[in-house]
Amino acid sequence: MSRQIFTGNRPLRQMRPLDRWVDLLWFLGLLIAALTLYGLHLGGVPLRDWDEGLVAQVAREIPRGQQNWLYPTLHGVPYFNKPPLVHWLIAFAYQIGGVNEWMARFPSALLTAISVPLLYGIGLELFRHRTSAIFSALVYLTLLPVIRQGRLAMLDGTILFLWLILVWCVLRSRRDLRFALGSGLAFGLLCLTKGIFLGLLFGAIAFFFLLWDTPRLLTAPYLWLGLGLGFLPVSLWYGAQWLHYGQGFILGNLFNQSLQRVWQPVENHSGPIWYYGLEILKYGWPWLLFWPQGLRLAWQNRNLSWAKLILVWTGIYFGAISVMTTKLPWYVLPIYPALALAVGRYLADVWREGDRDIGLWKLGKVERGKHEHFVKPTPDQLVPIFILLAIISGFGYCYFGGMFYFINSNFIPLRDLQFTFGSLMLTFSFVGVLISQKDRQFLIVLFWGMYLSLLLFFTSNYWVWELNEDFPVKPVAVIIREGTPPGQEIYLDHPFGRPSLNFYSDRHIYAVDHTTLKTKWQTLDQPYFLVKADNLNKLQLNPVEKISQTADWILITKKR
Repeated sequence: MSRQIFTGNRPLRQMRPLDRWVDLLWFLGLLIAALTLYGLHLGGVPLRDWDEGLVAQVAREIPRGQQNWLYPTLHGVPYFNKPPLVHWLIAFAYQIGGVNEWMARFPSALLTAISVPLLYGIGLELFRHRTSAIFSALVYLTLLPVIRQGRLAMLDGTILFLWLILVWCVLRSRRDLRFALGSGLAFGLLCLTKGIFLGLLFGAIAFFFLLWDTPRLLTAPYLWLGLGLGFLPVSLWYGAQWLHYGQGFILGNLFNQSLQRVWQPVENHSGPIWYYGLEILKYGWPWLLFWPQGLRLAWQNRNLSWAKLILVWTGIYFGAISVMTTKLPWYVLPIYPALALAVGRYLADVWREGDRDIGLWKLGKVERGKHEHFVKPTPDQLVPIFILLAIISGFGYCYFGGMFYFINSNFIPLRDLQFTFGSLMLTFSFVGVLISQKDRQFLIVLFWGMYLSLLLFFTSNYWVWELNEDFPVKPVAVIIREGTPPGQEIYLDHPFGRPSLNFYSDRHIYAVDHTTLKTKWQTLDQPYFLVKADNLNKLQLNPVEKISQTADWILITKKR
């Protein structure tokens, strides 16, 4: 591997042709690996509640009217929740491949997959050696929360892609000011994806990084021209909404769905200030083990650009989402690329420790470049943790293989999860052994083992594990579509609504309590109810006509 990409301020055009070909091959290899991981079994499981069902339904309604492209609707009602960039992309995908789970998830999965080699490009801009860029991209490639959220029909994968485009353009603009135009355009697209306030948060991260690292760029005309060009479509779209809907749009979009989330929980989604720390602690394994060392290394090298970006990025974004009252698991997603850069930089030092062709290490510190400090990597203390991870994975292998049938005699073995845990068990076991032998090849085993384990996991039907928290919607949606006229409103005997059920049935289904059900039965001429089979007699609705039913649900109306 080449250790050095740039020497001093040497421009990119002076790089050796061999280096360019190596970078291109790494870019293509990472892209293929990411596309495989993000596209495998993408449409194999139903859409989940809430965001997937809502986003997929809004996108489905866009082609139904010419104005819907500019003024999206949800079941015919104006949709103020988020700007429509991702919904437009999904609507285009529907026109190519039909309305299904695969097409609903395809735009987000594709863009998130492209963000993997894009992070490699950011690593090349930040670090002076290719090894750090490679390890950063591989860490990012094998982060479970990034893959899972990126594969869903949600906005967050697109946000990751656009944010990394903005960062890459900012870094490239230090050598070529024309790339500042791209950062402004990426900022505008971010605002069209999840709103102005998120765009301003990302803009603040880029601003403070440039203020600390390259303040001259803040006065560059290209930067402000790019911001103007990027904000032009944003202002046109928001202006069109305000002219069409008036004060209702300002209140619904800018206030209720954006600004209000700072001090008031939306739909009871709240949590303590350490909520996102726990999210990273739950799903950041095994790379979380190296993150403290990566942050420590960044702090010790805070005079360098790569460390400045990691510290500003992590500090501002993590602090902003932590003080917000509304807490949702996917808000923490933009932290993971910064985590990958910090961990990748640290792992590059671990890898170089075993390379006898590289300089001299003296007391764990060596001078190279412009006062860059290196902390001597000591991952030996991680051996017990990897052994513990291997034991936990072995327990999962036995449990999902049905070996503990005496605990639950009705348990059915889940072979997909068994193979996943088996792969993790072998990976962590070999990694622990190699670390104890001070063999740097443990990194290769860890990367390959995590990638293979994730491939096995995402080929299963359990990667959207929230689907097991409630009843399956597809069989119920079938009897609704076949038993009710198009556009019919239906009342559901359930504590909360199911947007995924709305999507699959293509009907607007209201979740109401028993009192409201009885009132609707008495006041409506021809109501359609979806009730649990066990509750039908308790409701005492007469006269009842049963239209169709599944094992647990019955679709009824008044007897004509």
